[in-house]
Amino acid sequence: MTPRPAVGRRAIEVLLEAELPEAAGRRLVLVDATYDGPDQDAEFTVHVDGRARRVRITDQDSLLGIAEAWQRHRAQDDPAGDGVLVVTGSVPADQLGWDLRAHAVRHRALGVDRAEIVKQLFGATDLDPRMAGERWLLDALLEAEPLDGWPRAGSVLTRDRAVRTLLAARLGVGDTSSDTLDLDADTLFAWTRTPVGPALFAALSAPERTGLSEWLAQTVGPAAPTLLALAADGRGGDALPLGALASAALASAAPEAATFALGTLFGPALGSFEELRPFADAATGVLTRWIAQAEGSGSQREDARARVLDVLDHADRLATDARLSSLIGADRLLPSGYRARLRHLATVLDGPDVATVENALSELAEHQLAALYADSTETARTAVRLVRWLATPTQPVESVAQGVQAHLASFGWVDLAVGILAEGDTSRDPVVADAYQRLIGAVRARRTGIDEEFAGRLAVWAEGASQQAPGGALLIEDVLAKAAVPLSRTLKRDDGAQDREQGRPLVLVLDGMSADVAVQLVDGLDRRIWTEVVPKPERGEKATRRAAVSMLPSVTTISRASLLCGQPAEGGQSAERAGFTAFWKKRHRSAQLFHKGGYEGPPGHRLAPELIQALASDDVVGVVLNTIDDALADGREGARGRWRPDDIGKLPDLLNAARDYGRPVVLVSDHGHVLDRTPRDGQRQTDAEGVLGARWRTGPAGEGEIELSGRRVRAGGGRVTLPWREDLRYSARQAGYHGGASLAEVTVPVITLVPSADLVPEGWTLLPAEDVAPSWWDGVAASAGTPARVASGPPPIAAVGPVPATPQEGRRETAPAVAEKDSIGWRTVRSEPYKALRKFVRGAPGETAVAAVLDALIAAGGKLSPGAVAAAAQSATGKSERNPERFATVLERLLNIDGYPVLQLVESGRTVQLDRALLEQQFLEDVPGTTSGETA
Repeated sequence: MTPRPAVGRRAIEVLLEAELPEAAGRRLVLVDATYDGPDQDAEFTVHVDGRARRVRITDQDSLLGIAEAWQRHRAQDDPAGDGVLVVTGSVPADQLGWDLRAHAVRHRALGVDRAEIVKQLFGATDLDPRMAGERWLLDALLEAEPLDGWPRAGSVLTRDRAVRTLLAARLGVGDTSSDTLDLDADTLFAWTRTPVGPALFAALSAPERTGLSEWLAQTVGPAAPTLLALAADGRGGDALPLGALASAALASAAPEAATFALGTLFGPALGSFEELRPFADAATGVLTRWIAQAEGSGSQREDARARVLDVLDHADRLATDARLSSLIGADRLLPSGYRARLRHLATVLDGPDVATVENALSELAEHQLAALYADSTETARTAVRLVRWLATPTQPVESVAQGVQAHLASFGWVDLAVGILAEGDTSRDPVVADAYQRLIGAVRARRTGIDEEFAGRLAVWAEGASQQAPGGALLIEDVLAKAAVPLSRTLKRDDGAQDREQGRPLVLVLDGMSADVAVQLVDGLDRRIWTEVVPKPERGEKATRRAAVSMLPSVTTISRASLLCGQPAEGGQSAERAGFTAFWKKRHRSAQLFHKGGYEGPPGHRLAPELIQALASDDVVGVVLNTIDDALADGREGARGRWRPDDIGKLPDLLNAARDYGRPVVLVSDHGHVLDRTPRDGQRQTDAEGVLGARWRTGPAGEGEIELSGRRVRAGGGRVTLPWREDLRYSARQAGYHGGASLAEVTVPVITLVPSADLVPEGWTLLPAEDVAPSWWDGVAASAGTPARVASGPPPIAAVGPVPATPQEGRRETAPAVAEKDSIGWRTVRSEPYKALRKFVRGAPGETAVAAVLDALIAAGGKLSPGAVAAAAQSATGKSERNPERFATVLERLLNIDGYPVLQLVESGRTVQLDRALLEQQFLEDVPGTTSGETA
């Protein structure tokens, strides 16, 4: 016997809404189906023709029961009303007599066609044939209809549209009113993390859960059934963490054991181990996309980061509970894997082989969370930089001039790296912390040896050095003459015409700025606005930043006064203002100097109106900023050793004003400083006679000190004793000190910046950002017996002793020159397509310049800054390219045939990018000796 159909309340409601308007006065409805409801009888109200009618459903299994129910309805339940009795049950329609049928709507038992009802509800004229046999879907659509009804589906209601609409109504995935639903693994896994989504799925009937799972498996992928099984089991929040663990288990060294242990976490939700791989792939795909969002710069970055780490930390907790952690090891996705790789790197820092250290760093950087743990990764990268530096041999300090230049070029970067490492790692792993501490100890031991040797040179040099005989060094009192005066001369335009306008430099004195701080501040500037410039080097030499030598002792009242007066001097602010004005008056220029309290603006002003007025004038302007020097006393350096332009009070405002008024900038200090890295319960104040400052005194020199005398000594009657060891002090503990004879205190960074290529002085050149960092910073170290800088292993850290310094220790070497006429650059400029295109580009640079630029870009991997591109052309031709961006734009027109981007400015003009494969395709396909298809 064929089972009778079952109907729910909603199906009956739709049936009544369709039939009652045409059955005036009828109060009995016979339905050829059983009632599928919680009780045998039910009561509710339907609206027909704008009025409410009471409905009572009764399910009967005999003719007598039907007759009694109808009689009771007329006599007792609703004798005078218009309530409707709906009779369902198991009595066949052909057994109903005319005594009942005469009172019924249409005089017969009405059949209920779910498909027809669903079609009506969606306003469709036809239905996808596949839906007719899917009772679970039809019932669910009837039951889940929203209060305002289903959205109109058009002429045909497709199965996919019906299921997508059902998902939106049942589970909150999507919007029922939307014509489309972007449903993928990301959406589904994100849904498992919602507060109620999985619970809604678990509450569905088993047939509906099965039907939805099968449809989602076809639409989203084979991961859907496992995910939904976890949701049905009340563990939807574990779906992504388990997917990450599944990926780790399958990639582990013992996948069988790992997946077996993992099975206990999945339980019955995992149908078979064959389902594990697609589930893991889907989950890791979602997490990878979330990680990409977290690494981006959009507004959702922090939310994405928190979401990723929440999931993966949960995964690690599950792994710990299941004793799975030891099996999955240093997984590339889990936080525990990152920490394992970090700890491995820490354990090899002491080893003799730098290649092993580099490999460990590469493994750490390849972890998918490396960018999310950016501070930890950068600290690890900094540790490896110091290992490279320890592996780089040096030569003796030959002079004071060479020593301070080497400090600015390399040793200052060492101090920067030590400062970063001293902050510790965010993981708080004691193994990592101890390794970093040992590394800092080895580096400081080597730096101490360099400082000792420099101090010996300083003692000899200080005896007779003067402005007339500086011994090759740039003296602090000559900085204005050598750096600021060239920027103040009459401007010369690119066409060679003299402009009557004179340069108006802004001299920014950052009191106490050491080399490592200067490196950070310049690195934080917007390179699209500020270009660093330096005097052209001698032929065959590289352009470098300049470093001056402070007065001795390296204290403010002597060094800063000498800097601003342009001659050896001492005194306070009044002496500095008078000396600054007098220096520029000798050069027929007016000048104004502002100290603390004179440049800060009143409420509502970023800068003092007097300073703005001075910047708008033709006067040379100087400003003294005390933020760094003040921090040595108040402890800011002790908490965080890194500096950004925003950390220096009013520096960003001053730079913006200089840009707006077209002023070049000299960024200089009066002296450097050393930080107190000694333990709080360790080094104490040194007892000594003749103490005059934190790092200088009079009297005989002891261990770690040197006695200096001569023209460069402006205190203590011309003879002072200064410590060259950074851990000596004669005062109460502070964050840092100055006044001593160490390289960090005596070296004065001199940075010259221009906001426009028109302001580059004659005889000066651009300093590309790529030429600033030492080679070991970016990944090159040298073995002791190898002249070229080739990676090699350092001795164990504990055995590393003092190693003397070189003039340009660690500077980046140029790549071996390709045979001039056989390079890709030269083959390009000799090609017929290039020659034809060059005829149509006005002001095109010469072949030598273009070939040099192309070869430099290829050697650099396809990307350089505009400044580096201009420097490559200048190095080859001797001609200065004063406007790097304009030069790059001309190259674009010269090389981009038919608009194909062979060379282009990217990253908002900060980078010149070469597509080597496209270059060869456009210019070199027919040139012998060219291998097409390589990429830069």
